[in-house]
Amino acid sequence: MPEPFVTAIRLDRERIENAEAFPFSLPCVRNLDRLELDPQITFLVGENGVGKSTLIEAIAVALRFNPEGGSRSFNFATRESHSVLHEYLVVERTPRRMLDGFFFRAESFFNVATELENVGVVRSYGGRSLHEQSHGEAFMSLLEHRFNGGGVFVLDEPEAALSPSRQLTVLRMFHDLLKEASQFIIATHSPILLSYPGARIYHVSPHGIERVVYEDTEHFQVTRDFLAAPERMLRVLLSDDEE
Repeated sequence: MPEPFVTAIRLDRERIENAEAFPFSLPCVRNLDRLELDPQITFLVGENGVGKSTLIEAIAVALRFNPEGGSRSFNFATRESHSVLHEYLVVERTPRRMLDGFFFRAESFFNVATELENVGVVRSYGGRSLHEQSHGEAFMSLLEHRFNGGGVFVLDEPEAALSPSRQLTVLRMFHDLLKEASQFIIATHSPILLSYPGARIYHVSPHGIERVVYEDTEHFQVTRDFLAAPERMLRVLLSDDEE
């Protein structure tokens, strides 16, 4: 296995003037010292609102990706909404040169698709406007035509518009890119994507960040329990009995 591009992300606490201000007040940032990354794939999981998207966005910008998404050559801003966290992150990396890279975030992918048309590079993304495809189709086109080996790919909720079968396909596409010496950092809610063998998983919660194994994630446990007995779980969930 080749050495990774990025080995860890570290928070430079000495430069923080007000630790109670956003985003430093977020539990996942308040308790962050050094986050070691897997040479192949690292997942961030957790409930909405705990700060994992803020953290993964900061990691992407610290790696010199455009805050709204795209490759490192993208330089556009529809709306400045990213935090200053990236300014306080130190990227620990090896001498390996990145041959490719992309930052995908589901909530601003529309803006990236518009920028692709504005600069006239749709051909490199499959030749068909991403706006003429569903969100899921557009992401699959992006992955198939734009992602190449030897790069770092930072993804925020890539499963947002994907069916379970498409998620399985994406898992295989990740595997092929990893065999070509790529590295992924992904925030997700998908128990399918999280199942990638050997992945490093961090649980982001109001208590901070801790490493967990796949079977201990809530995503796996809730999905397993529901599929094992859907009638029982629905009976409890939809019951009108306040007790």
